[in-house]
Amino acid sequence: MRWMGRTMNFLKSVYVMAYITAALAISVYAVMQLSGGGNVLAWSGVLLANAPFMVRLSWIMIMKDTARTSARFPLFIGLGATGTALSLYAGMNGAPLLAFDLALVGFVGFFLYSFWYSSFAGRGSDMLKPGQTLVPFTVRSVDGEKISSTDMRGRPHILIFFRGNWCPLCMAQIKELAKAYQQIEACGAKVALIAPQPHKNTKTLAKKFDVDFDFYTDKGNKAARALGIANSWGIPFGMQVLGYSSETVLPTVIITDPDGKILWADETDNYRVRPEPETFLAVLRDNGFCPA
Repeated sequence: MRWMGRTMNFLKSVYVMAYITAALAISVYAVMQLSGGGNVLAWSGVLLANAPFMVRLSWIMIMKDTARTSARFPLFIGLGATGTALSLYAGMNGAPLLAFDLALVGFVGFFLYSFWYSSFAGRGSDMLKPGQTLVPFTVRSVDGEKISSTDMRGRPHILIFFRGNWCPLCMAQIKELAKAYQQIEACGAKVALIAPQPHKNTKTLAKKFDVDFDFYTDKGNKAARALGIANSWGIPFGMQVLGYSSETVLPTVIITDPDGKILWADETDNYRVRPEPETFLAVLRDNGFCPA
């Protein structure tokens, strides 16, 4: 069964890059057709089916200020369906059927992205049940020191396992936590950010934030494997050229008490849907760690 999961993840890794590349190329082609006097209805439909999400994705990638989105992007699905219908109608009235074909590619492509690629089926690690003691694992600090999970005791911890600096949603989530730093500190909690990425990337990230967070590298993704949250072929195909391993971690948040026992864990089944800092603070308050 594991090989089936790895194969599916590999297909997702290749698919997402192919979809983004195709949607961008189709959007540019549609603009060229409109500029050259092509059928307005047909090629506008192609744009509606391909361009809106590409614009949104570009904003997310550049600004890195979006920590979460809706689960399925109903607006973009509606726009895609409308654009495809417009191109079909135009094609039935003499416009090139190529426009309909390209609109359909964009609509189906986004539908697969939203409902297949974005979802993690069957999540639920046996290592992350509330009440259990955090299993032993070792990570590497910014200074290169080996840190054990047993060292993360003495105070509550919020452990954020994220995919790496390449992930814009992860970066936005860290920004949110940095803004909530004083509230977290008031509860006596420590934030640990853990990613299976080149160590130089972890050091670069740590320099960006003037907050007392711990930034750790999970070399070889060993901590993620110990916790049952490793994700083979979890990065978009081609990111390996930037030094990232094909295996990454499923976005996960774990909150532990001073004895290392798990109070709460979030194993999102959609990488674009993540808990807010207020959720973490609520867990700390409910367990008596925050001032009244």
